[in-house]
Amino acid sequence: MALTKSIEVRTLDSIKNGMVEFYTPQNSNQTMLVQIPPHSIDDLFVHRHQTDQLMAVRGSMVLVVLLDRKYQYITLTDAKPMVVIIPPMVPHAAINLSDQPCMLINAVQYHGTPTDRDYQPMHPPLAYDWSLVNRLMPTWPQPLAMANSA
Repeated sequence: MALTKSIEVRTLDSIKNGMVEFYTPQNSNQTMLVQIPPHSIDDLFVHRHQTDQLMAVRGSMVLVVLLDRKYQYITLTDAKPMVVIIPPMVPHAAINLSDQPCMLINAVQYHGTPTDRDYQPMHPPLAYDWSLVNRLMPTWPQPLAMANSA
């Protein structure tokens, strides 16, 4: 079975039962909760033996994917339930320009044994389009400060 070198973006279907809404589960070998800190710009990295399935559960970020020597920019946000599927050998990075961390679920599918090389960053070969990144980054109101209970 040949692995494709393109990404897939899918809106998550849901079923509502009373007040609770259940979203489509993703098949995986391992599920991780990932935090992207505020004001962070990640280096690109590429996995040789895994498919990432990314879903934002709190906050927002811009995912940068390098395909055919061109960047694709995808906004992941908790306001729009969706999954981005990144197959092996596709370089990708996270950008969070907001004041809040972004929390993601990564439902990982393994296609062999991961190696240390799967987690080595690589410097972006092209400059990011910061104008586009800024337009894609949602602007959210600042959270209310907790009352001081002194």
